[in-house]
This record gives sequence, C-alpha cells and structure tokens, in this order.
Amino acid sequence: MSIKRELKRKALHLTGLLIPIVYLLFGQNLTLAFIGTAFTLFVVLEPFRVIEEWRDRIKQRLNVYVPNELAGHVERLERHIDDITRPHERERVAAHIYFATASFIVVYFFPKEVAIGSIALATLGDALAAIVGKAFGRHRFSNGKSVEGSLAYFITGLVILTPLVGLLPAVFGSIAGTIAEFYNLPPDDNFSNQLAVALAVYLSFYV
Repeated sequence: MSIKRELKRKALHLTGLLIPIVYLLFGQNLTLAFIGTAFTLFVVLEPFRVIEEWRDRIKQRLNVYVPNELAGHVERLERHIDDITRPHERERVAAHIYFATASFIVVYFFPKEVAIGSIALATLGDALAAIVGKAFGRHRFSNGKSVEGSLAYFITGLVILTPLVGLLPAVFGSIAGTIAEFYNLPPDDNFSNQLAVALAVYLSFYV
C-alpha cells in the first residue's frame, strides 16, 4: 500500500479517538452505549461490504430513488473504502468490528485511565508506526515491519500513557503494544493491541 493510501487509511482509523474523548467527557456508561451502537451498525453493514452482489443491488435502488448527485457520492465513497482496504480484509471481518469489540471490553473491565490510554495508543501508535515505517523505514524485518515504525509506536506509548498511569506502567504498556503491533497478534491487531496494552498496564500498576 502506498504512503498516500496509508495516510487515507490511518485518517479513517483515527476516528477511534472519539472513544477516549467520549469517555473523558461523558463517562463510562455513555461510552459503552456509544461503542455498542457503533458495533451494531458495523455488524449490520458488514454483509454489504463483503458481498458485492448486495452492494450492487443497493446502488441500483439508489439510482432509482435518489438524485444522481447523491448516488455519485455513494459511488465515490465506495471507491475510497476499497482503495484503503488491505487485500486480506476483503473477505474477512472488518478491522473496525475488532476495534469496537476490544474497546467495549477495555472500557467495561479496566479503570478509566487504563482504558483511555490503551485505546488512544492503539489508535495513534498504530497510525504512526505505519506512516513512519512507510516513509522512513530503512531497517526492515522479514514481516515487512521496520525498526523505525516500532520505535514510533513505543515513543507514542510513552507520551500517551505516562501522564495517565506513570512512567513504569507506561513502559510496560508501550512494550506490550509494540509487540502486539509488530506480530499482528490474532485474531486481529486492532483487537489484540488494545488488550495487550491494557493488560500490561493493569498488571504492572494495579496488581
């Protein structure tokens, strides 16, 4: 994926920061409701993303019932989504479903500071690791990841987590997140990343 496509993909990915913002402003219960609503919407729309025949039927109906200009906007949006979708994601569960599931678990089970930090790091750290790795990665591993990208993730973790939980838990959380991002731990790094950070911070600070 080119750096331009990667930037477009990560710009969409950064909408995940809405979750810690909602948590900070409105508390746990409303945040869980927000994530649950988003998750339900994602699941309902998922078949239309995967099954091209269903998408074609929707577009045909749109061409009949809505102005051509609006139908054109939908067509362009679909092209943008296809453009930033990785090949392995076209026939499997979408990343945002994994992200929403992990966010719900983290917000429900972990203390506020841990939840906010782990979700923010999984969002920003992943984005910066990909962008820095694409643009400046010179020392690469066999899986395509780079030292520069992993270092960007780790530093981002320290910056985000230290004010929330302190330096030592931030180090453990950043290491755990870097490892999860590097190895793309199953079932999906958008799921494992948040949980790895949250567990590492919690175990190092709260236990």
